[in-house]
Amino acid sequence: MIKTRITEMFGVETPIVMGGMTGVGYAPLVAAVANAGALGFITAHHSKSAEELFEEINRCREMTDKPFGVNLTLLPSLNPIPYDEYRRAIIESGIKIVETAGRNPTDHLPDFKANGVKVIHKCTSVRHAVTAVKNGVDVVSIDGFECAGHPGEDDVGLIVLLPATADAVDVPIIASGGMADGRSLAAALMLGADGVNMGTRFMATQECAIHENVKKKIVENTERDTLLTNRTLRNTSRVARNAVSEEVVRIQQDPTKTIEDVKHLVAGIRGRTNVMGMGDTDGGIWTVGQSQGLIHDIPTCAEVVRNITRQAEQLLGERAAKILGGRQAVPA
Repeated sequence: MIKTRITEMFGVETPIVMGGMTGVGYAPLVAAVANAGALGFITAHHSKSAEELFEEINRCREMTDKPFGVNLTLLPSLNPIPYDEYRRAIIESGIKIVETAGRNPTDHLPDFKANGVKVIHKCTSVRHAVTAVKNGVDVVSIDGFECAGHPGEDDVGLIVLLPATADAVDVPIIASGGMADGRSLAAALMLGADGVNMGTRFMATQECAIHENVKKKIVENTERDTLLTNRTLRNTSRVARNAVSEEVVRIQQDPTKTIEDVKHLVAGIRGRTNVMGMGDTDGGIWTVGQSQGLIHDIPTCAEVVRNITRQAEQLLGERAAKILGGRQAVPA
């Protein structure tokens, strides 16, 4: 078994994480990930209130006795998001692991710290990681440019961003963006990570409650089948290449266009209803990473975790020995 600071801190069997995903991170999938020995996160903003989040947490506990957490994505919104209620539900339900994303979670950290909650914060740059650690987060999840969703505006790939972050902070690091198999895990560990975060890989699993057409499309797609939207708005999003995202990119080639010009196309309800619910993969914007080019099947979560762990163990052992020619590594 691969043991790292992540497995020790959170009491999980493998250093594999399924971070929060809008429209995906519900209790059944999170429980399946937990039962497989990895760490999954319920997405808080699926719930309209603290009571609904309580119910989702309890539903997950009915399906697993393994550790899991809650994702709290902190973003500006036209409609008020009950973040204080979510925090209350997390603490009162006894959850001890939270993944935050978006803006820095400084206003939530005091309550979390006082109640023994460990906080993983997702960052897209070294400078943001350094700030988050100074503010008191326990773990940094660093997102490379390959990732689904919001990769930031620096356009730095994980093979540079990960070791640069490892050089800059002394807390455990989770590698995110482009992670999909045992090679990913082995490489991330060698580059300074204590674990890997996978979103797209867990979307294409049997337990994930999105339409089968979406899962099949992920398998069919290559690493080239994503697009970057909202570049001119400095709110870049990596999404699946389809009729809608191509239209958004075409419109946004004109730098004078604003969000109002594409609002009808990028509305989240279209992606959740038409794509994830009804299976029309051209029916709206939906998020996926370049790692889809490494995904060729739709297994169970248990199979995903087992196969990735075994492949990583083999690579870290046999391949390293082969490369070194049976010699012991010479200390630097």
